[in-house]
Amino acid sequence: MKRFATIWLDGCSGCHMSFLDTDERIIDLAQHIEVLYGPTVDYKVFPDNVDITLVEGAVSTEEDLKKIKDIRKKTKLLIAFGDCAVTGNVSAMKNLYGTDSVLRRVYGSVESAPSEVVPKLLDRVMPIHEVIKVDFFLQGCPPPSDAIFYALNEVVNDRIPDINELTRFGK
Repeated sequence: MKRFATIWLDGCSGCHMSFLDTDERIIDLAQHIEVLYGPTVDYKVFPDNVDITLVEGAVSTEEDLKKIKDIRKKTKLLIAFGDCAVTGNVSAMKNLYGTDSVLRRVYGSVESAPSEVVPKLLDRVMPIHEVIKVDFFLQGCPPPSDAIFYALNEVVNDRIPDINELTRFGK
């Protein structure tokens, strides 16, 4: 039984929705994994000794940065899950304008941006491999459920997946 987690950083949750679209095949995966953490699990602290973690989204806040570094320390096999995690994708469009410009556009001024409830934005949005070591990349926006199931089925059975025929960037 593999200890399994998912995390959602700066992204739209489409990758997690695609994961759920594996439908009844998720029951097959459940025979091989123990779900420890994720958006649908109520644990507040990322656990130790996780075998596999799917990471959706880019790193765009100080909170994301702290979180992903902690997750990397606690995870044996980390999978960048979807184009935002792999390339920055839509989240990284902020890089074209800069943090202050985005804050002014949204809040009217940098000073009126909430600082206690909204995590501090980094100067640059980054795909996760720019911050930590990534073991496997599962691209797609979102990755197709067939590719997700295939990749997870391979890794829970200690095989290296070859997803080249199942997905591509933006597919």
